[in-house]
Amino acid sequence: MPFARFRSAALVALAAVLVLAAPVRADEIDVRNARLAATEEGYALDADFEFELNPRLEDALAKGVPLFFVVEFEAERPRWYWWNERVVQRTLATRLSYNAITRQYRVSAGGALAQSFASLAEAQRAVSRVRDWLVLERGQTRADETYLIALRMRLDLTQMPKPFQVSAIANRDWTLASDWKRWRFTPPERPSR
Repeated sequence: MPFARFRSAALVALAAVLVLAAPVRADEIDVRNARLAATEEGYALDADFEFELNPRLEDALAKGVPLFFVVEFEAERPRWYWWNERVVQRTLATRLSYNAITRQYRVSAGGALAQSFASLAEAQRAVSRVRDWLVLERGQTRADETYLIALRMRLDLTQMPKPFQVSAIANRDWTLASDWKRWRFTPPERPSR
């Protein structure tokens, strides 16, 4: 009988270890439909991101804590003889907040542009769309070269109030990010004036 108890206790302990050791999956943002288009000033990025806020993030937002999303863009020129040359690195910050008095969600990008929405779903759609973002200016690319492009979106915890930053370190509910989407881009021609 003592062996049976030991065996069942060992199985329970093994199950607990396996549950705790299982990789914790962070919530993800999917990068969709990312493309560069020629403009008069250079090349602009259009991209769609898909994500859902988990209950903890929705609760924090409803209690007045703004969420900051950052879209990161990088372009590199590959070199066979050395490390790749970074051509450009840009970030676009978007702030999502909720005003309990007006019962509206507010999305502001770049500090100047702000829109109000009646529902969280509408506000999320606004956050998840990037349109006509100038990422490569005229003269930064050449039509005869191929560039390595990388793009991602993440929830930026560094801009949140300090108590939430500390909480986020120990809690995976605050992790929301995409993997880097990478592709090669060869400018078809110089952007027209």
